[in-house]
Amino acid sequence: MGDTGATESAYGTDQAGPGGREVRTAEDVLRLLDGLFTDGVDRWTTAAGAHWDGFYADRERPVPFFVAKPDANLARHLAAGPLPSGGHALDLGCGPGRNALHLAAQGYRVDAVDLSPAALGWARERARAAGAAIRFHLGDAFAPDAAGLTGPYDLIHDSGCFHHLPPHRRVSYLALLGRLLAPGGHLVLNCFAAGEEGSGTSAPDAELYRHPERLRGGLGYTAGQLRWIFSGLEEVELRRMDQEPEDSPYFGVPFLWNGLFRRPSA
Repeated sequence: MGDTGATESAYGTDQAGPGGREVRTAEDVLRLLDGLFTDGVDRWTTAAGAHWDGFYADRERPVPFFVAKPDANLARHLAAGPLPSGGHALDLGCGPGRNALHLAAQGYRVDAVDLSPAALGWARERARAAGAAIRFHLGDAFAPDAAGLTGPYDLIHDSGCFHHLPPHRRVSYLALLGRLLAPGGHLVLNCFAAGEEGSGTSAPDAELYRHPERLRGGLGYTAGQLRWIFSGLEEVELRRMDQEPEDSPYFGVPFLWNGLFRRPSA
């Protein structure tokens, strides 16, 4: 027991301990598990910025969500309730900023975070063109410094971030909600539906650690899985996204879940 105190004193601020011993805290465990996934699979740490830069490099690619349209469910919730108009919002994994722009247009003070400098460059161009005062943050929202995010947020919006996280980083996601989502605040979540064309793998969690390459396209979820993961929040709505026609002012594809959850006020 006496040696433990000496070790903590000597190595308390190091990223790794002596002799290849890397784990002393829960965050150390998460980082160790991150390392089980190859560079080609990583979509969620700061090292993945280069991947997403390449993804956004050609703005003319026929990628559905490159369009300058907000998600239909977000627009619907804002127009008809239950989301309030105005407040403090976080767009998590904002990409080119289409949803952040819509939130700003609805009177929200918006923070938007992404790993990709290319995506944020595009988002800033859109914001300048629209005259929107959005605070953009480059970095990992799940890191201990949270990319400079402060909160509390009345609304956290996620369209495509959650389903790229490996299973152990759901712990980080829920911790972020606990830290940054205000009591009574809402989470708007769009993520891949299990078993649908265009969605990610439905492989069990343990299988992903045996074959990490299966994470590459993201994870698909069932309604029951999402209800279990977010059981600490109140479910307001969980339904499949509708396919929006090309001339719609909103974005919608049928292989995504639309989730709306509320943090209890107490």
